[in-house]
Amino acid sequence: MESFDKAAPLVGLRLNQALAQSGLCSRKAAARLISAQRVTVNGKLEPHHYLVKTGDIILLDGKPLPEPAPLQYWLYHKPVGIDCNLNSKKDSLKQLLDSLPQRLFPLGRLDKDSCGLLLLSNDGALAQQLMHPSFAHEKTYQVTVDKPLQDLMLQRLAQGLSYQVGPHLYQTLPCQVLLLDSHRFQITLTQGLNRQIRYMCREVGLKVLHLQRTQINQLELGYLPEGEMRQLTAAEMGLLRGETQS
Repeated sequence: MESFDKAAPLVGLRLNQALAQSGLCSRKAAARLISAQRVTVNGKLEPHHYLVKTGDIILLDGKPLPEPAPLQYWLYHKPVGIDCNLNSKKDSLKQLLDSLPQRLFPLGRLDKDSCGLLLLSNDGALAQQLMHPSFAHEKTYQVTVDKPLQDLMLQRLAQGLSYQVGPHLYQTLPCQVLLLDSHRFQITLTQGLNRQIRYMCREVGLKVLHLQRTQINQLELGYLPEGEMRQLTAAEMGLLRGETQS
């Protein structure tokens, strides 16, 4: 019986994620397999949200999972108009992901009207760390707006403010804001609320004309052309891993 230690990239994932990352099936299909009691962990039935631990032996119908694919890390300059919802529409990021030779998924998201740095990988543990709000990773954006920027506007953005979307009230945390020119500023957030910057700007009387994510922690988009992607260098991979260690 093979030890799950050989599948170290799956440690820390939920059970359904681990099955999916092994290349066996999608997460939804994995959840169905678990519900059908076809998956055991160390000889026991576990729920789909069970967190995989070092040394766990996971079997499907009594057989070990396939070896997970080698971990890959790609930097993608998402263009405006590409939707990070992985549906079957022509403007979905899924179209790009389906064209790649290895299964990758986005580590986070950018809204359809925004562009910039988006990480693509098959590292589920890294995805959990980058996307979970408790880790408070810094994400930096450059924002162009429709009116001249005033000091009071920038102060309110930096101090944190509240805004309402439908019946829901949101409160933003203090953040770093830097004036770039009369209609452009840079903002660094540790939150990941849906369309947060656009709603923050609306609250101070501004409309966002262009929004680009330029940096995650110390990893920079650089001069990668819009719509292009490249693998992270060894130095960038080390930097990213160092930023996500707890």
